[in-house]
Amino acid sequence: MKILVCISHVPDTTSKINFTDDNSKFDSAGVQYVINPFDEFVLTRAMWFKEKQGATVTVANVGNTTSEPTLRKALAIGADDAIRVNAEPTDGFAVAKELAEVAKNGNYDLIMAGRESIDYNGEMVPGMVASLLNYNFVNACIGLEIDGEKATISREIDGGREVLTSNLPIVIAGQKGIVEEKDLRIPNMRGIMMARKKPLTVVEPINSEAKTSIISFEKPAAKGACKLVDADNVGELVDLLHNEAKVI
Repeated sequence: MKILVCISHVPDTTSKINFTDDNSKFDSAGVQYVINPFDEFVLTRAMWFKEKQGATVTVANVGNTTSEPTLRKALAIGADDAIRVNAEPTDGFAVAKELAEVAKNGNYDLIMAGRESIDYNGEMVPGMVASLLNYNFVNACIGLEIDGEKATISREIDGGREVLTSNLPIVIAGQKGIVEEKDLRIPNMRGIMMARKKPLTVVEPINSEAKTSIISFEKPAAKGACKLVDADNVGELVDLLHNEAKVI
């Protein structure tokens, strides 16, 4: 079984975010980048298939040279090889087109990606990849088993869980639950050394046309000051809730 895991290169949530050019561009100076957490969940599940069922695992990313350390980390975790599409990830559709081309050329049985990236939270790329390839697609995946050419998938739905079956090839968008946080892997020294020798192929883009453009960024409004009320002063609390917060 050949597995393609789509990897996003995203800012660490602890990084301080700023914008330039009249808030129209993201300022990457001083920002630490990591594997998108949702992608790390599905990569970990892909490693299980590699170890238990002999699958081969390829990771792919659309980005410039700055994303290569993230791909190298995925190789250190255990992926067999990596592909970087040499293009700026301008919008979800352009990224999906490039990843679909990679998938088409590699003839993969299973394509896995995180449900969304934590930078733009678009939650659109995996579904568009499936549509472009005309593959079945399951979102919000929290469980995946493969038996021959058949996949059994669990996914979250409103109020519960749904279990589906599908023939391969298929596109899966996973999240926490497909593996747990305790199962995520930290590259060890042997994995880091081996990753240096694993192939990282750079391919030129097919020049997909972006369908959207960024006008401006805006940070969330600062939280208001917190008022503390003595536990015995119920009257003041009621007055604040009624006249200031206007919730009663």
